[in-house]
Amino acid sequence: MRVFRSAKTTTTTRATTKKAPIFGMETPSVWRKTRRQEQKEATTTTTTATTTTTTAAMRMTTTTTTAPGLIITWSQYVVVVAVAALLNSLVCQAAGRAPPEPYYGRYIGQFTNFAHGIKGSIYAVDESTLFVKSFAYDGTAPDAYFWVGKTPRPSPEGYIIPYPEEYNGPDPPILQAHNNTDIILRLPMGKRIKDIRWLSVWCRRFTVDFGEVFIPPNLDVPKPRVLPEFRRLAHGLRSSNISVLDAKTFYIPNLHYDGAGPDAYFWVGNGSEPNIMGIKVPNEIGSLEPLRGYQGEDIEIQLPGALTVYDIDWLAVWCVEYRHNFGHVFIPKDLDVPPALGQTKITPSWWYTPTTTTPRPVYSNCREILPNKLQVKWELQGEYLQIELFGRINEDQYMAFGLSGANGRPQMAQSDVVVAFYDTTARVFRAEDYFISDLSQCDGQRGVCPDDRIGARNDVIVVSGDRKNGVTSIRYKRLLQTNEAIYDMPIPIDREVSIIAAVGPLNARKEANAHSHTASDHNPDDIRINFSKRNDHSCKNSLYDVKDESGPKAWPTRTIVGERKFRASIGPTGGKRGYTAITGVPSWGIAWYINDLLIPEITVERGLTYEFYIEGGNDPAQPARYHPLYITDSPEGGLGQKTGLEARKQTAFAGVEYDEDGNAIPTGVGRYCEWEHRTVDRSAEIATFEEYKGTLVFKCEDGEPGYMNWTVPNDAPDVLYYQCFTHNNLGWKINVVDAGASGATNTLQLSHNSLLFCIVSTVVSLVVRSPRLA
Repeated sequence: MRVFRSAKTTTTTRATTKKAPIFGMETPSVWRKTRRQEQKEATTTTTTATTTTTTAAMRMTTTTTTAPGLIITWSQYVVVVAVAALLNSLVCQAAGRAPPEPYYGRYIGQFTNFAHGIKGSIYAVDESTLFVKSFAYDGTAPDAYFWVGKTPRPSPEGYIIPYPEEYNGPDPPILQAHNNTDIILRLPMGKRIKDIRWLSVWCRRFTVDFGEVFIPPNLDVPKPRVLPEFRRLAHGLRSSNISVLDAKTFYIPNLHYDGAGPDAYFWVGNGSEPNIMGIKVPNEIGSLEPLRGYQGEDIEIQLPGALTVYDIDWLAVWCVEYRHNFGHVFIPKDLDVPPALGQTKITPSWWYTPTTTTPRPVYSNCREILPNKLQVKWELQGEYLQIELFGRINEDQYMAFGLSGANGRPQMAQSDVVVAFYDTTARVFRAEDYFISDLSQCDGQRGVCPDDRIGARNDVIVVSGDRKNGVTSIRYKRLLQTNEAIYDMPIPIDREVSIIAAVGPLNARKEANAHSHTASDHNPDDIRINFSKRNDHSCKNSLYDVKDESGPKAWPTRTIVGERKFRASIGPTGGKRGYTAITGVPSWGIAWYINDLLIPEITVERGLTYEFYIEGGNDPAQPARYHPLYITDSPEGGLGQKTGLEARKQTAFAGVEYDEDGNAIPTGVGRYCEWEHRTVDRSAEIATFEEYKGTLVFKCEDGEPGYMNWTVPNDAPDVLYYQCFTHNNLGWKINVVDAGASGATNTLQLSHNSLLFCIVSTVVSLVVRSPRLA
């Protein structure tokens, strides 16, 4: 059995060969071995050893004795080889394997040619993108397009995939001749590959199928991969979760870095930790200059040359001069992300370095969405839609415009809008991408949330802004089709689409505050716009000519003094007369009602005990109906959505417990009860709160109220607040006084003295009368 021993020796020698260092110092050309190369070598090693062994085994035609008692047969050896191959396959899968080169995505099939010389190989690049390799077509048909649908076979019941994607006019161009052209096709109107069954080259005029390919059912397409955030090691480096958009592109949201590193760069390489054997990655504008400072910016960077994410183990911010790692994120070995074929549209470099103010365009389109309050003008600019909003709003208000959550009616929930406003603190105009999952304040996961607060990105580019004569105007642009499939809706240009618009207050975070809308601050009726049309102009007057009207008179603040029991439930804020007028801060449509009064000021005494019966909801899965009550020194509240230093700035005096990890857990929860409008909000036309409460009806869900027992500490500050744990700005003041100072104790003492006087008087009267009775 000398042959078998020789094969075994060959396998061992190859398997134990030491790998050379993976990275050289300067460029990819001097890298010695990448992860992909190592995988190829491992495959070659296994194949060589197996071939040698198998060849030797084939020479064995009879049973051979290799040692006393050891018998090897051909059938036994086949089993051994099969087991070894299986183990090798499992090891490769566990380690992760780069896709073969060149990589175009998940292979679908070849075009079947029926006419006009159709040919090409089709791949699924990502959930909404197809790649056609070496496409051919003679271009002679009169009305041919790329055509997709979900019928069993190609038929007129389909729709066009425009190619080229960028074109002028309302209709996509007819397909031209191609000779081995590589083509990227994006499905329109938010469609995904899972929504179609075939791709065809189709003639609409004669309803003829020139060539077709069918999409396999349950096709597993490559998808972007979300990674953890940068590890926080030095110079204030931090970010939100980083995404691998494709094989060469990283999206880094909410990037913070102080810029103080003298020679810091984005840096990639191999190994268990970032090291000097890495390579620089250009920054978001393609520069290899040392990194500047970042303050919560969203950026994209792309790997240089032929380098892909399959060739690296980590992405870091690295100081070359001092060989110091400021922070990094590891790249998993099991990535299955889209190939980098140019389909990922990244933010242009000029966006990061704006220069001069763009001259104001002359728009042919204008609609007045909210009478005398909000106008929108728009213009198509290639793959972008440019919009300018004009709003007669205050400086602490926003204006919002976007696509309705449901076509055919104005629906806030599930809508995709842009919120535009003037940031009085930073003194800049802003336009931010929002997704509205629920009609509630954003808690970091659900509600009226900026995209970049829920793990997505802000795809809106501010062009300019102005404010004069009470009118704010902000011009911005957005891609018709972004890379964000969950939180951004594609803007169709082949049809009308229902829109939604609103104005309202900003909260302390400079975010749109969820609030109850009236007919004057959002569009109650379905309004549809075809953004590809021109001369859609129905604005009759400029908002600069509209006279400003003063708001209604505020209701006076209610007070509760001398009470020891409180019932806390939810109700409307009373429009401009209620919460905002009382507190001076915007509300999001609901507030605490204490003993049936809208955010009264409560007075309590140090050392006394008070009882709260809480009806703010107990189901965290319904954020709009989950409002745990707690007592805090914060005028804003919302401890549950605060982290780090922001959370440590406030103290909870009741309604909160802490687990062993120091996480705050709300305890002031109970069934949900709410004062609701019988019809519509009539606060603007009602002079007193008592009359206003007559327009409300009180409704409770099944269950029991929550209970909170609070003894006021003797060292409690003079002013505290009852607030909502999960949302900001629902409550108001608690005035804390010394024992007896509130009047409650005095009243009790007066009652006690009166009772004692009555008893004494009765006794005296009986004593005086007793001689007479005798």
